Amino acid sequence: MGLSLPGDHDFESVPSIKNKVLRINLNRNIYGTFAEIGAGQETVRQFFRAGGASGTIAKAMSAYDKDFSDSIYGIQDDGRYVTESRLVKMLDHESNLIEERLSREKHPEKLFFTYANTVATIDFAKRYLGHGWVGIRFQASPEEDYSEIILHVRFKERDARLQQITLGILGTNLIYGAFYKHDNPRKLLEYLYDHIDKDKIEIDMINFAGPRFKDVDNRLMSLQLLKHGMTEAVMFGPDGNNILSARILYKKNVLALRGSFRPVTKVNMDMFETARRRFLKSGRVKEENVETIFEITLSNLRASGEIDEKDFMHRAELLCSLGQTVMISNFKEYYKLVEYFNNYTKERIGLVMGVNNLVEIFDTKYYTHLSGGILEAFGKLFFKDLRVYLYPMLDQETGELTTSENLKVHPRMKELYKFFKYNGKLKDLEDYNPDILHIFSREVLRMIDAGEDGWKQMLPEGIPTLMEKENLFGCNNNEQNSNKDAASHTEDAPL
Repeated sequence: MGLSLPGDHDFESVPSIKNKVLRINLNRNIYGTFAEIGAGQETVRQFFRAGGASGTIAKAMSAYDKDFSDSIYGIQDDGRYVTESRLVKMLDHESNLIEERLSREKHPEKLFFTYANTVATIDFAKRYLGHGWVGIRFQASPEEDYSEIILHVRFKERDARLQQITLGILGTNLIYGAFYKHDNPRKLLEYLYDHIDKDKIEIDMINFAGPRFKDVDNRLMSLQLLKHGMTEAVMFGPDGNNILSARILYKKNVLALRGSFRPVTKVNMDMFETARRRFLKSGRVKEENVETIFEITLSNLRASGEIDEKDFMHRAELLCSLGQTVMISNFKEYYKLVEYFNNYTKERIGLVMGVNNLVEIFDTKYYTHLSGGILEAFGKLFFKDLRVYLYPMLDQETGELTTSENLKVHPRMKELYKFFKYNGKLKDLEDYNPDILHIFSREVLRMIDAGEDGWKQMLPEGIPTLMEKENLFGCNNNEQNSNKDAASHTEDAPL
């Protein structure tokens, strides 16, 4: 034990990559296969170099030629090789082989594993930085069913050799974490970046499965990726599993509705339904090629500076129950959201928002950090094939309805506003339900908190029952509600 000095702070000691590998290599029971495609055999190289690898590595291989790869793992229907389905086939094949070829009678104490990756590093012209799928299937006790961790990475370095080195370190951290940190998946996520700077590689999707992770909610794991700055946006489907943004958005027309959804109301669903109908009639948009996203910004999930995970799960459960795809992002400004979508599709993008949101977008104070100010932001927002669908707002006191026709922006922004309106970028939603314009999420929460009746009629069918059954938003325990809900029909931080 080393000396400690007055003034020292406790800190967590991070094992070196060599020490991680040696701990695995010197364990007489951990034994498995490495299958790496696309970026060299960088992970298994760490194990060979450290020493003692003969007791850990049953086989190491790379099938770079597509015909060889197809003959081993099967032909890909879509002709693509850097995909989740290819990784799963690799894990399936290699896990089955190790079970077939190694007798349990001979190896009763062995903890079998298969590590695999399929990766495309930066291209020669340096236009595409590259990405890949990485996964491990492992046993934490003999004869136990396999547990699994699958993740997707995006490279940020602009040199193929550096990307390979980073991948090798990440793979080592994953294997070490699977065996020695599986009891704490949140910490396991953080340890994936041991000895790696976050500006080198991005982890934008991760899924846990199997007996060791039976209590893991992958939506919360997505939230951890955002919380720790590992990525800028995550998505998950109605089944609760994380999905890769690139896969669901690729070449799609995207319609996005940003909101607090605390809770989701009839107004939110009316905004979605009316905007979708208008979007499909806008031309160049086919129903089978539309992806609808309900997006929540990370700032909307924070309470007192910290992410309220319980509150997040409440919103997620309600949206998932309605069959919606949910996106959580770090994009406070709308133009960043549009830039993100443009990374994956060149098709038309639609944004659905309330009147207050649009007014805030035209406020210059939100763009002082940009050298080009509001003009730079608007250039990024409206440069592509974008449409903004505006949901009207009813003034409860005067009864006045605000649309794009009578919307008031700052005098200096009037001409800019007119430019975008008269060029067809702003579209009013006209076939809305006028009987529900009085509904706001904050009022629903107030009524729940006060024990008043009538709030159930403000929510989509089935949502009140789910809220009461699961005690969401304090339906049966009214202790925490009111300061985080929306200021309009969508979002309290609407840029």
